[in-house]
Amino acid sequence: MKIKVLGSGCRNCLNLEAEVINALAELDVAADVEKITDMDRILEHDILMTPGLIINDKIKAFGRVPRRSEIKKWISEEM
Repeated sequence: MKIKVLGSGCRNCLNLEAEVINALAELDVAADVEKITDMDRILEHDILMTPGLIINDKIKAFGRVPRRSEIKKWISEEM
């Protein structure tokens, strides 16, 4: 499973990264988590606002920090 967290490093971006890591730990799932902070690379994806969350090349959220329960649901759906 590949997970991308897109963001410039703001507080919400850091919170999203932490929520993803905690969700993976709670589900006991291994994943390749990539944090993308380079604006050119962020713009390559079709997100309108940061932070952004992409799981297995599918945009799951952008412009907000989803609840951990949402993140866990998306991870489970992509397994």
